[in-house]
Amino acid sequence: MSEIATGILPAHIIEGMFDDGQIKSDVAPVDGQIQPASLDLRLGSTAYRVRASFLPGHGRKVSEKLEALKLHTFDISEGAVLETGCVYIVTLQEALALPEFVSATANPKSSTGRLDVFTRVITDDGIAFDTVPAGYTGPLYAEISPLTFPILVRSGSRLSQIRFRNGESVIADAELRQIHADHMLMHSGIERIGGGVHLSIDLAGSGEGSLVGYRAKHHSGLIDVDQPAAQEPLDFWEPIYRRGAAELILDPNEFYILVSQEAVHVPPQYAAEMVPFDALVGEFRVHYAGFFDPGFGHSGAGGHGSRAVLEVRSHDVPFIVEHGQTVGRLVYEKMSEVPTRLYGQGIGSNYQGQALKLSKHFKSA
Repeated sequence: MSEIATGILPAHIIEGMFDDGQIKSDVAPVDGQIQPASLDLRLGSTAYRVRASFLPGHGRKVSEKLEALKLHTFDISEGAVLETGCVYIVTLQEALALPEFVSATANPKSSTGRLDVFTRVITDDGIAFDTVPAGYTGPLYAEISPLTFPILVRSGSRLSQIRFRNGESVIADAELRQIHADHMLMHSGIERIGGGVHLSIDLAGSGEGSLVGYRAKHHSGLIDVDQPAAQEPLDFWEPIYRRGAAELILDPNEFYILVSQEAVHVPPQYAAEMVPFDALVGEFRVHYAGFFDPGFGHSGAGGHGSRAVLEVRSHDVPFIVEHGQTVGRLVYEKMSEVPTRLYGQGIGSNYQGQALKLSKHFKSA
């Protein structure tokens, strides 16, 4: 890898990392796997049902922990069902041999988060989930725990994505305010910047009786993660309509799909990530899948502003959220180079220009 600028690495550099052996796989990348600022990670063929989630810790390999914690091992080459309430570890097809100046972070893909599938990436010697230190050489594993719907996966299924970065690239508030003045990072809500762009929740909709969200049903059917537009939404989701006050009581351990009041814009020279949980705004988690690629909501890529769909799960106690309440922050980072392709530009992006929308697995209303 030649010398690169500080920032998130774009698709064309990720492609070169395969060529240079910094990303290793026995199977060549497939169409759509390399996104403008991230790489989709593919499940391998071996899965383990384990007693509990874990991190290996300093000086320990994931394989060593698996020997102690696995309940059984099974092959998913031709497909296998992952049940709710269970924890699985699956080897990933991609392994890494990163340069000493390149680190990485991982996140569930948008469609994974919208199915309430809790997915995290683990490395050898790992002391934090979804975190790959600079210079890491070794295998990658996915921890998968379906929380609401059982899912059907197979070798090659893509549940997680990974971003590579050179150095520290988070944009400070003062610079972010100037970028917002130049590029309009969000609109239609309350413009607040501090530790990132603040996003609030839309519970007003278009007025009384309008659709404002979805609550997941329990004891539903099976979802094949590789089959888009295959499921009827009402078999899995209860629509939520505005009735009276623009507010919603989040029941403990229920899963909701809601939407931000603001339309979001990620200009081509930046990437963004949603902070998944902020205890300062309430006892709930918002947005499992946090990556927003360059071009999301960008008019030049067919976006014209795209609202952020929020995957929300309340914890421990019922919690009332009201229209306009802050629910998260979108943290922006610099790209090391502008990607040659943007989100939504003919690369099969499913959520460009979105409003309230379920995952790609469900038929459109």
